[in-house]
Amino acid sequence: MTSIPNLRPHRKPQPVEAPAPEHLPSVIEALLFVAEEPVELTALSRNLGVTRARLEKAIEELGERLRERGIRLQVTGEVAQLVSAPEWAGHVERFLGMEYPRLSDAALETLAIIAYRQPVTRAVIESIRGVNADGAIATLLHRGLVQEVGRAETVGRPVLFGTTVRFLEHFGLEKPEDIPALPGEPEAEPETMEL
Repeated sequence: MTSIPNLRPHRKPQPVEAPAPEHLPSVIEALLFVAEEPVELTALSRNLGVTRARLEKAIEELGERLRERGIRLQVTGEVAQLVSAPEWAGHVERFLGMEYPRLSDAALETLAIIAYRQPVTRAVIESIRGVNADGAIATLLHRGLVQEVGRAETVGRPVLFGTTVRFLEHFGLEKPEDIPALPGEPEAEPETMEL
């Protein structure tokens, strides 16, 4: 019996040098493009063999480059991913068959409370709205716009709700800090210590 030769080359992964600074944003774009989910910044830094400061500078440059294109760089906390540009969301959702019915007024009110007060308990949401929020919270959880982010350190340890990466994608935000200030509310200023 003759054996069939293995036609696949036996290659060991070759060590790869850190990319030159001018190529780093493009390499990051390529890695994020092939990633199936958000990538931790520490993993990018380690994989590319670059310092965190150098990585952050390249990510900032990549984000600027992508602002004029159909995709955006979204950095949330310690993870980064490529997302479609918010102005083309309707086209993307229709293409992917992801069109959802609009959120109800109750769900939008609840979402606004969670976005601006996060982390927040159901009791606080209901005290602000003046009505039961079970249905609205269930809808938002189902759509992936909010999630349970912990438990409050109070009696009964109620669930705390916060927004998700999907929330940022849905509203075309790159990071939680991009949520616009409420009308009539002053911009948050850095805290200073009084002596």
